[in-house]
Amino acid sequence: MLCNVYLHRIDRAWDVREHGVLVRFADDVLVMCRSDEQAEAALARLRMLLAELGLEPKEAKTRIVQLQVGGAGFDFLGFHHRLVRVAGRRNPRWSVTFLARWSSDRAMKHARDRIRELTRRSRLVLPVGVIVEEVNRVLRGWAAYFRYGNSAVRFEKIMHHVWTRMALVIAKRHQRSRGYGWSVLAYQSPDHLGLISLSGTVVAPRPFKDWREKPNAGGERRR
Repeated sequence: MLCNVYLHRIDRAWDVREHGVLVRFADDVLVMCRSDEQAEAALARLRMLLAELGLEPKEAKTRIVQLQVGGAGFDFLGFHHRLVRVAGRRNPRWSVTFLARWSSDRAMKHARDRIRELTRRSRLVLPVGVIVEEVNRVLRGWAAYFRYGNSAVRFEKIMHHVWTRMALVIAKRHQRSRGYGWSVLAYQSPDHLGLISLSGTVVAPRPFKDWREKPNAGGERRR
């Protein structure tokens, strides 16, 4: 809250027409510009406004990115954003270009680290049901945030990590092999010990909106 109060000065002083559209969440800032020249001017303006507040941007996270198909993209608020082009399924001559986003590598690492922390060896004294409940809580929160995007593949990767860690928990508690732990999760427990699954989670780019532009009969795109 204090960060928003302090940096509100930037919002008030920003000229959208001259420097592009500024999007700020606490101390994370993204500026969308129409040209390289405008981007350079926007960065200079941002540095000046921050300097007036006794601040400076973090150089490791400050850069100008040209958003184009085949480009590297950028991370913002836990998502990786990238412009992609996909050929039409029924007519390969048609293609759809849209801004895709999925959970960033950093967000993936944070999720894996959190699951690893909950399933570490020192917590084997806890009942498996307690560990499962805590893991489920993390999965629900993580999925609720990242389901607005194109994160289905990454959901599968997180679930594989969860199953691997839980299989280890079961194996160590029973002093058996990891394969035994996988067997308990996959076959011996009808509900997988109560572990929820992110597989098949419905994803969308943003609430209540189509996930891409739709080509009409003439090949033109409409929103």
